[in-house]
Amino acid sequence: MALLVDLYELTMAQSYFVYKRNTLATFDLFVRDLPPNRNYLVACGLTDVLNYLKNLRFSRQDLDYLDKLKLFSQDFLKFLARLKFKGDVWALPEGTVCFTQEPIIRVTASIIEAQIIESFLLNTVNLQAMIASKASRVVCASKDRKVYDFSLRRTHGSDAAIKVARSSYIAGFCGTSNVLSGMLYKIPLVGTMAHSFVMSFKQEMDSFLAYAHVFPDKSILLVDTYDTKKGIKNAIEVADYLKARGHCLQGIRLDSGDIAYLSAWARRMLDEAGLDYVKIFASGNLDEFKIRNLIKRGAQVDSFGVGTNMGTSIDAPSLDVIYKISEVTDDNGEFLPTMKLSKGKVTYPGRKQVFRVEDRKKRFVKDVLGLEGEKVRGRPLLVKVMQKGKIIYRAPSLDKIRNFAQNNLSRFPEKLKDIHAEYQYPVLISPKLFRLRQNLTQQLGDRQ
Repeated sequence: MALLVDLYELTMAQSYFVYKRNTLATFDLFVRDLPPNRNYLVACGLTDVLNYLKNLRFSRQDLDYLDKLKLFSQDFLKFLARLKFKGDVWALPEGTVCFTQEPIIRVTASIIEAQIIESFLLNTVNLQAMIASKASRVVCASKDRKVYDFSLRRTHGSDAAIKVARSSYIAGFCGTSNVLSGMLYKIPLVGTMAHSFVMSFKQEMDSFLAYAHVFPDKSILLVDTYDTKKGIKNAIEVADYLKARGHCLQGIRLDSGDIAYLSAWARRMLDEAGLDYVKIFASGNLDEFKIRNLIKRGAQVDSFGVGTNMGTSIDAPSLDVIYKISEVTDDNGEFLPTMKLSKGKVTYPGRKQVFRVEDRKKRFVKDVLGLEGEKVRGRPLLVKVMQKGKIIYRAPSLDKIRNFAQNNLSRFPEKLKDIHAEYQYPVLISPKLFRLRQNLTQQLGDRQ
């Protein structure tokens, strides 16, 4: 994994090795701007970041490959052979609701170490925070109905599929169809049947009976392969067959057509048959917008299976996540703040903290981005997770992270959760940070 870097991380590192070998620096990883229809983010990916930093090593095979590139000196390669991450890391706990400009991860380390890890950190947080944020919107739109991850076949590669299942579970999804993620993370598994299963039998009823015979208490029958209303009636017959033998049909699944109308029709038919315990599942290119529309139209759906649109975050497939230096040591080892002045991309200097302010009812009312150690009203959000290269943070279980994410979001105003992002949560800049940025802007301009 040490070679999962952009080339310029290593070429800059070799230049640092020559000119700034003992220099320390602080970098902030944050999101510059939110995508359309987004008004909050869910921090995610910290567990993978910490594991990467803990195990970062350049193997002999890595070094042999770098040597063949004819770019790097033997002294630098020998340095990489001994390299371990020895820095300090502060981060938002996974599941924390956060906003633009707020550091999700803050790294203070030798400038070489801090630079080399940039690409992995950006890649990891980009995917997982993007998916967790999209999944959180789906959960909010579904109200009290359960939502499940069905995205495995459409995600961008096997690693993404695994991380999508975890990130969406943190955001409030109730389970996944992805068996490997279920094993790795102990996420509840859910599954129904495919249209191919139904079509492999001469008659739809034969497929339903075969499946119900093998899984008499775990069957969810897919009813829309041919004629959906006929499929629902067939499912009712199978449910009666199971009921007479002491078993229960778990549910039916609608995957196409007018789901609002068909689910209401199915619910009425099931209830009239004394099958009020049979649940109705819906799937088929769903997202927060379609789910909200279905609920507004009175859809009688108990659970949603959400795949492609969530697993690829189809309307916002990336975040404007960046990793920028905010302070660097001088020749005397003293940290000096620094910042970027590029038009439209100006950053905030110094070592920063995020302070969250709440009212008397423990509801969040605003955030303040300030300097570490500055006296600001509010609870500091960034916690120290690594010290001198050692993990000092005891990560909660996945279920505890999930509960934390849900509780965290519940303390924000309800209008924050609107899927059209008409409300903007206040994120203020502290007086000291504001003055530092103003003064440093002038100084850097003069210096150049």
